[in-house]
Amino acid sequence: MNKNIRIKNFEINRYSKVFIVAEISGNHNGNFNNAIKLIKEAKKAGVDAVKLQTYTADTITIDCDNEYFQIRQGTLWDGRTLYDLYKEAYTPWEWQPKLKKIAEEEGLICFSSPFDKTAVDFLENMNVPAYKVASFEITDIPLIEYIASKGKPVILATGIATLSDIEEAVSACKRMGNNQIAILKCTSAYPAPLEDVNLNTIPNLSETFNVVAGLSDHTLGISIPIAAVALGAKIIEKHFTLCRADGGPDSAFSLEPDELKAMVKSIRETEKALGEVSYDLTPKMKKSREFSRSLFVVQNIKKGEVFTEENVRSIRPGFGMKTKYIVDVIGKPARCDIEKGTPLSRNLIEDN
Repeated sequence: MNKNIRIKNFEINRYSKVFIVAEISGNHNGNFNNAIKLIKEAKKAGVDAVKLQTYTADTITIDCDNEYFQIRQGTLWDGRTLYDLYKEAYTPWEWQPKLKKIAEEEGLICFSSPFDKTAVDFLENMNVPAYKVASFEITDIPLIEYIASKGKPVILATGIATLSDIEEAVSACKRMGNNQIAILKCTSAYPAPLEDVNLNTIPNLSETFNVVAGLSDHTLGISIPIAAVALGAKIIEKHFTLCRADGGPDSAFSLEPDELKAMVKSIRETEKALGEVSYDLTPKMKKSREFSRSLFVVQNIKKGEVFTEENVRSIRPGFGMKTKYIVDVIGKPARCDIEKGTPLSRNLIEDN
């Protein structure tokens, strides 16, 4: 399996720019115009893709309020049932082909997370270019096999996964003949505490599974995605909202437009600075070598006078002989009169 995938015309590999995804999720608050605004604001921010979620309350759970379906885990959504939450948060399916078209008109890639086989079939009819497997679905091996069978890139999120869960999910894709796999380090806490993020897992995922690795981030702010890029993340996914004050299922840990734009800018600056392993000097660095140290005459010297540690010193700038030659210079006579401030060179030293 190669460490690269292609989503439409975007090649993602260790040398490519970072693939930045704005996760719209339920932050449209049930308003189609808000969903359109989210796409257009994401484009202005400079992302490469927007991601939807394709489910209904009935395809992801059942309408039941017994103890098993109550949310009581110290989350933003405690006190609600799963059905109630997903009924509010879902993106109507009839919107999704329209949103994909709008995204593509904006020059963005649009794909989605399916949560059951009917959603996969629906997205196949939309001809999405890739699939994201959400963290809570990574243990649903039959679903992953069905997704992988479509032959498109599969992006796995690891928010609740053990190492063996990830191994099973990757194996499921490969069993279906699909080697186009990326894995996103994820922490399924909303928002995610910094001490639980463990970004050092990202390069280990890439190495262990020989795949493109990245980050699906639920922390507050933009520092963690930027740090992830410095560690080799090639995909960054971040939740996005028009305004946190408007509320919404995921708004509390989502970025607003100016923040998303700042994140994209910082990621692009970070990847530019990462560059490659190089010990070559750029023209600017070569010019800066003029400020390095070298041997200079620091007192007026007469012809025949001996060089000493008092009249020759290692100082800035770097126009004289290299400082390592000081031991060869001390004790030898000057070939001619030399003024203070002259860079020392071989032709100023009398050979004995």
